[in-house]
Amino acid sequence: MLLAVLSVLCVPPARAGGASPDPVVAALTRAAHPLRTTEPTGGTADLAPLGRAVGSSVIVSVGEATHGSHQFFTLQDRVFRYLVRHKHFTSFAREAGWNAGQRINDWVLTGRGDIRQIMREVFQSSDRLWNNQEYLDLFRWMRAHNVLHARKVQFTGNDIAPVEPQLYDRVLDYVARELPELYPAVEELYSGHPTGSVLAATREFTARPQDERLDLARRAQQVYALLKAHRPARYSAAFEWVLQDARVIAQDTRFYSFDSSDDAQLIQQDLYRDSQMAANLTWWYEHTRSKTLLAAHDGHVAYVSNSPYYPRPEGAFLRDQFGKRYTSIRTSFGGGSFLAYDADSVQTPVPLDVFTVGPPAPDSNEYTLNKVPYRDYLLDLRTVRPPARKWLTVARPTYEIGVLWPVPLPDTALRPSSDLLIHLRHVDAAHLLPE
Repeated sequence: MLLAVLSVLCVPPARAGGASPDPVVAALTRAAHPLRTTEPTGGTADLAPLGRAVGSSVIVSVGEATHGSHQFFTLQDRVFRYLVRHKHFTSFAREAGWNAGQRINDWVLTGRGDIRQIMREVFQSSDRLWNNQEYLDLFRWMRAHNVLHARKVQFTGNDIAPVEPQLYDRVLDYVARELPELYPAVEELYSGHPTGSVLAATREFTARPQDERLDLARRAQQVYALLKAHRPARYSAAFEWVLQDARVIAQDTRFYSFDSSDDAQLIQQDLYRDSQMAANLTWWYEHTRSKTLLAAHDGHVAYVSNSPYYPRPEGAFLRDQFGKRYTSIRTSFGGGSFLAYDADSVQTPVPLDVFTVGPPAPDSNEYTLNKVPYRDYLLDLRTVRPPARKWLTVARPTYEIGVLWPVPLPDTALRPSSDLLIHLRHVDAAHLLPE
């Protein structure tokens, strides 16, 4: 049995003609902690080094080097279950819409409705990638956990996109019920707001002339300010939640009101999005006091940007807010498959497809990471010794794949970007659920 386990965890290091081992690879190997699996089942003793590295953090992000690989989604699930059991975490946050988070969380807490139908309705537009079997399995585990345990686990989205029309309904319903004197003003300010499904509303709103989008963004901000000015003297959880709903509407309309034909505005749009995602996660923690795992793209959870078009990532804002109570874990992979939208396609809408990459190029980070003789492993980038320590500070081409492929690979310095790294030798495409 021991030999069988070792054969799975270890991959013999490549040697050519008796050459001396690469000192960088040797240092990385000494620092590496092999992982038994990325699947969220079985024992978790191999995650103990991760638990020690996380320490007393209240926000732990687990990144993904692609937005569409099975192993990254199941790894996030596995780490979350470990943190729930051993570090008292109770929330899973996803780079997903705020309303999507509330609807899924209601099912996780109560079991009301059909979770597959909810996922179909909320994971549309670019969030279509989250409508997968891997997250369905996570949500079912969360629901089963809540049936058996007094300490409940929750789910939240912290993104400001896509357009979510149900947020407008939630704010208007609350105002009509609790602040009827404000209803005429709020209804007028929200006039012409997007309606219909998430996908239809996002397409319709983004197709409007910019001056119309800017006008609704201005009016949405007025609603938020109006409600904030009428905060009850005594704390009301219901009011705070609807105020946050109004805030997300203001964030969303502002995000989509940038001019997509202007590179300078696109840079500001990305900066705005990441700052507001961090703000929403901060709001969640402050109002739930729930230690939270954040699942998002490697580029979002990082401390530093690797692109001039992406000035400051969400991870930098979270470090500002939480200090060392925020731990950033990035991921990497040596090759394999993933889901992404075809960047070379001229079709409308752009098709979603399975792509395969690898093996990594010799000048890439993954080329050297693949030489460590473990299939999957964890590195604490803060404690790696020389000469690997210096190697980790040099920017090299790195697989960092979002919703589109093919795109140019960014040059990334691993150590400045995150606290920990989980490297997977191979990944497979995630399993989408039917639309």
